[in-house]
Amino acid sequence: MEHKSVLLRECVRYLDIDPAGTYIDGTLGMGGHAEAILENLPRGRLIGIDRDDRALASAARRLAPFGDRAKLVKGNFADLDAILDGLGVEKVNGMLFDLGVSSPQLDDGSRGFSYMQDAPLDMRMDETAPLTAREVLNTWSEAELRSVFWRYGEERYAGRIAAAVAAQRRTAPIQTTGQFVDIIRRTLPASALREKQHPAKRCFQAVRIAVNDELGSLERMLDTAPDRLLPGGRLLVISFHSLEDRIVKEAIRKRENGCTCPPDFPVCTCGFVQTLRSVTRKPVVPDGEELADNPRARSAHLRIAERV
Repeated sequence: MEHKSVLLRECVRYLDIDPAGTYIDGTLGMGGHAEAILENLPRGRLIGIDRDDRALASAARRLAPFGDRAKLVKGNFADLDAILDGLGVEKVNGMLFDLGVSSPQLDDGSRGFSYMQDAPLDMRMDETAPLTAREVLNTWSEAELRSVFWRYGEERYAGRIAAAVAAQRRTAPIQTTGQFVDIIRRTLPASALREKQHPAKRCFQAVRIAVNDELGSLERMLDTAPDRLLPGGRLLVISFHSLEDRIVKEAIRKRENGCTCPPDFPVCTCGFVQTLRSVTRKPVVPDGEELADNPRARSAHLRIAERV
């Protein structure tokens, strides 16, 4: 399936682009969002960051017409401070982070992200990283797997599935995504198998998050990114499941309204200083037209905050 950038028009709109500004696409992917930003950035520049070498190569081809106005960097957005320091950039006008897995990553069987294809258990965003899904499923303890399935996938049968994985690997290592899907199908009750979503979706999400330390990276990014924004600069984050969205929502809330003083105190004594304000009360979601064109966008939630 062709990759389609989610909430593209909304991202360009809410970034409120300064034609001479500096912007970050912290999850570059195939470069769709970056291209749209650069088209509105005739005198500025964009810094694109991604962990995936294949994505960077594809984006480089797409963004080549923009010349040196597009600077692409291999890295984890959790290391945003170090990346910007290395480029000699102190502050930027806006940042966008799309936390989804791209269509090429899902559709390329060799990557192991999809429960729809039988492929080696990999799931690494950065294919040079040491930890793979195979190692997680075959070497992490049953208790650790139960925690991963429950915490990162919100899988209500986490204990059953972890026990089944542990039992299977005592016979032979689990090597492929198809084997993992079969274990899940054999373990879940009939009622769960009749649900609308694929029975392996939650566990695949959970293992992918664990392999790539996605939530830890998100928390580290949200802890530092707002401080690299110019006043009035905007932070946009697109999330695709409730765990990510809660982390983003809470990080914005803390910087927007984190005062811990009792409500009846006449002045703040806890030292809180507001650094962000929400631009929209609720997250922005795809409209019907976009959903008809791109069903994979159905769970996308865009939150926008502005540097005070």
